[in-house]
Amino acid sequence: MPRPDATEFHPYYGRYIEKVPDGPIVDVLTSGMEETLSLLRSIPEARADHRYADGKWSIKEVVGHVIDAERVFSYRALRFGRKDTTPLASFEQDDYIPAGNFGARTLRDLTDEYEAVRRATIELFRHFDESQLSLRGTAADNPVSVRALGYITAGHEIHHRAILRERYLGQGASASRA
Repeated sequence: MPRPDATEFHPYYGRYIEKVPDGPIVDVLTSGMEETLSLLRSIPEARADHRYADGKWSIKEVVGHVIDAERVFSYRALRFGRKDTTPLASFEQDDYIPAGNFGARTLRDLTDEYEAVRRATIELFRHFDESQLSLRGTAADNPVSVRALGYITAGHEIHHRAILRERYLGQGASASRA
């Protein structure tokens, strides 16, 4: 699958797409899942409610956000990949966090849900052919291709994994530019 070109997504999403390494998107999604699962499983439950600053999301809320965003991106890809061109609304991530009640759950539970959602995303993209990947629709008043949605999903996870490592867990400077 070729990388999406700039006509396939809103410029805002370029910050995620540029983080995605070269290679088949299904392989990138799979390796990303493995890295994220390893990271999440290394975090003690006692740290799961940690916030690196006042007003920032907790670790559990970051994981919940990644899950929610992946579901939204995959739903958009499914709709557009099935030639449904009905424009789709945006979603307000800051409204989803309190409604998700992630603090009432365990990090292990959220990790299991993340894995289930990512496996579903991988299967969805595994079975898109090139013509489906090229299809476009409108989400949040902007055109986007199915291919770009795969890259956005992968890059969004990479972005948040880097933030978790640096800002929440103090594991290096890789996320300071994230």
